[in-house]
Amino acid sequence: MPTARESLLDAAYAALAARPWAGVRMVDVAAEAGVSRQTLYNEFGSKEGLARALVRRETEGYIAGVTRALAEPGPGPGAPGGDVESRVVAAAAWTVRAARTNPLVRAALTGCWSERLPTPAGGVPGQRAVYPGGVSTQPGARADGPPPGPTDLVVRFCDCAVAALEADWPKEDLPELGTACATAARLTLSYVVAPAEPEDLARQLHRAFAHAAHRP
Repeated sequence: MPTARESLLDAAYAALAARPWAGVRMVDVAAEAGVSRQTLYNEFGSKEGLARALVRRETEGYIAGVTRALAEPGPGPGAPGGDVESRVVAAAAWTVRAARTNPLVRAALTGCWSERLPTPAGGVPGQRAVYPGGVSTQPGARADGPPPGPTDLVVRFCDCAVAALEADWPKEDLPELGTACATAARLTLSYVVAPAEPEDLARQLHRAFAHAAHRP
């Protein structure tokens, strides 16, 4: 059974799908979640706190998907490192798909926040901001830090890829793996910003890893 916090975040996300964030009312979010408005304020402190927590949850869900994709064995073309390439392609495909279906993930990845979305007051995710009045001083209020921005998510994609793939990569070529994963993260982000055929992204990722593995 979901906690009150998760129910509130679910309700906030559902409300955002129906109307711009400026039109989302805290009282309606609390009612949809089946809790009191006081519980909502105890959890998040303010509407800005709810926004930060919602963006953070969606981006953490995106990173969890990247980790899952990297953990799944891919078919691989049969060459050394081929399975590694297939897993990175799967993580890239998940990224593009998540950006297409989740407006908060897309905004966090690109840094482009429309007026419909819950941009935290005083700045965009990934930047330290001063929030009017700070987070609520009510007992029990949780201070959620700024959600990640594009640079944070590119770094985390790269770190997840290196951590998941290094066991299957020649130890003497580990620096090249880091370079290939950084290239993969940036290529993937470029396809989020300027969508193209998925096959083109896959080919470029295979080429980057083939070069890193010194394969023709």
